[in-house]
Amino acid sequence: MSLFSRLFGGSGPKAQETEPEIYKDFRIYAEPAKEGGSYRMSARIEKDIDGDTKTHMMIRADTFDSADTAVEMSTAKAKMLIDQQGVGIFS
Repeated sequence: MSLFSRLFGGSGPKAQETEPEIYKDFRIYAEPAKEGGSYRMSARIEKDIDGDTKTHMMIRADTFDSADTAVEMSTAKAKMLIDQQGVGIFS
């Protein structure tokens, strides 16, 4: 994978996508990225606002040995981000 792909969204294969969790009218898709033998914390947060679907990609440096743990922690971090910033995450 090229340097530009890694810098601009080509983070490699993702862990199995889960169904969205609805939290305060936001949809959270935990999508941890597999990197070597670990999984990087990552989630897609979506919300419909005035008929448009807004999306925010949350990617953190934290890594986990287990895909299940990465999903759990990605979801928890996304909820914290929603609590702190609300719809401001789409700005």
